[in-house]
Amino acid sequence: MALMDRLPKHLFTTRGWGLLAAGALSLGCAYVMGRRDLLTLAVLLILLPLVALAGVRVLKPKFQVYREFNPSTVETSGTTTVRLAVARTSYSTGHVIMEEQLPPRFGEPPAFRFPARSASGGTSRYEYHLRSGKRGQFRIGPVTAEFSDPFGLSLRRHAIDDGDILTVTPAAVELPVTGLAGARGNDGVTATRIRANPSDDDIMTREYRHGDPMRRVHWAATARHGQLMVRQEESVTTPEATLILDQRFTAFAAGTGSVFGSHDEDSDLVTSTNFEWMVTAAMSITAHLAERNYSLRLLDAFGSPAFNRSRSAPDPEAEEFAGVGGLQAIAESLAAVELSGPRHTRLDHHRTEHSSELNQVPEKKHSSEHKEGSPGLASTENADSPFNDRLMDKLSAHRLRGPLLALVGNLTLAEARTLAPAAGYGANAFALVMTDASRNNEEVLEILRLAGWRAAAVTSKTQLTAAWSAFDAGGIVAAADAAMDVRRGAAVPR
Repeated sequence: MALMDRLPKHLFTTRGWGLLAAGALSLGCAYVMGRRDLLTLAVLLILLPLVALAGVRVLKPKFQVYREFNPSTVETSGTTTVRLAVARTSYSTGHVIMEEQLPPRFGEPPAFRFPARSASGGTSRYEYHLRSGKRGQFRIGPVTAEFSDPFGLSLRRHAIDDGDILTVTPAAVELPVTGLAGARGNDGVTATRIRANPSDDDIMTREYRHGDPMRRVHWAATARHGQLMVRQEESVTTPEATLILDQRFTAFAAGTGSVFGSHDEDSDLVTSTNFEWMVTAAMSITAHLAERNYSLRLLDAFGSPAFNRSRSAPDPEAEEFAGVGGLQAIAESLAAVELSGPRHTRLDHHRTEHSSELNQVPEKKHSSEHKEGSPGLASTENADSPFNDRLMDKLSAHRLRGPLLALVGNLTLAEARTLAPAAGYGANAFALVMTDASRNNEEVLEILRLAGWRAAAVTSKTQLTAAWSAFDAGGIVAAADAAMDVRRGAAVPR
C-alpha cells in the first residue's frame, strides 16, 4: 500500500496501476518461462491502461459552468451564497469528481460529483456559502474536473472554466447623529433664502399659482414673460459633502500600522492596520451621509478622484456620487483601494521640523534658488506634493456647499500647514488624523484646529463611534464655529 500511495494519482487509478503491474509481472514470467501466451497477456495488460490514458487526453469531455453570487457583493464578515450550474456539452459516460478552487482564506474547497442525483435537463446544480473577514477581490474558481475512462483505468484533471471575481466590501459602522449637518433637517435638505449673489441652481421666479399673495408678484419678470410671475423666495438645495481620503504609503506605513501585501496569503492589497481603519471610517461616513440625502465627492490627497487606482472601482475617474447607486459604487471602489506612492521610510517629522534655525535658513534659500532655476521641476514637485493647488482648486469650486471631511494619515507639521487653509472651503471642516502613539501630535492638531478644522486624533484601536462623537465636543465645536464665522465675514456678537 505504501508503494501505491507514492504513485502519481493524476495518471492512473489504482486499478490502472494494478494492470500495469500485472502486465510487467506477466512480461517477466513470459521471458523466464518462454511462454508466448503470457507475452500476449502482458502486452494486453500494459496497452489497455495506456490506451485509456490517451483516450481521456484526446477525447476529454467539455463542460459549461454558470456561477452566481447572492448577494453579488458581500460585506466583510457577511455571507454570500455561491450557486453553480454545470452542464456537459459533449458526449461522455461515467461520473466526474469536481472541485471548486478557493483562496486559502475560505478554507477547504468544496468537492462534488457530476452528475448530481438531482440533475435535471442535463444540468447539475450545487450551492455552498463563503465568508471573508477582510475586504478585497477574490477569484472564486475555477472548477476542476477529475474524470476517468469507462473502465476506470486512467485519470484526467483540468479546469473547466476561468472562475469569477467576488468583491468583498468594507462593512459600515452605524454612526451616531451629530451636528455635522448644521442647520439641515433630518432628511438632509435645507431651505435657503435668496442671496445677494444667487447660484445658477436657485429659481428666482416662477409662474403665478392660485393663492399666491399679490405682494410676491415680480413685475419685471411678468412684463418679460407676458404672464404673472412671482418671486421664489425659498428653494430647497441638495446638500453636498466632500471627503478627502489619504492613500499615501508613507502616511500609513510608519509607526505601529504594519504593512502587508502580496506576501500575505490572505490579501494581495498593499495596506496596513491603520489604513484599514480609515477605509472603514470612509465607508461608515459616506453611508451616514447618504442616508441623509447628501451627494458625495471623494478625492485623494492630490486632488485626483479617490478611486482612480482602485481595481474594484466601477468607474475609476468618478468623484461624485449620489443616491443608493452612488453608495454602492463607493462600497465597491473601497473594496480594493490600497496604499500608493513612494515606499521609503520617512524620518521622524519632529526631528526634521524642530531642527535649528541656522540649518533651516540656508535650506529655504537653496529651495528658492532651485525653483527659480528650474521652474518645470518646481511645478512637478508641487503636483506630487499632498494637499496641493489642484486639490484646493477642486475644493474652491464647491466652496461652502456642505461639510468637508478629511481622513488622513500621519502628518508632518509642514503637511498640516498645507492642509489647514482647506477648512475655509467647507461649511464645516472635520478631520480624523491617524496618529502614532509614540509621537506627540498635538502640534499637528493645533495647526488644524486654529484654521477651523474640528480635528480628532485616532489610532487603529480607536472606536469609530467615539471618534465621530468627539466632533460634537463643546470646545472643538465652539472653536470651529468661531473660525467659520470669521471666514464667512459674519459679525461677532457683542
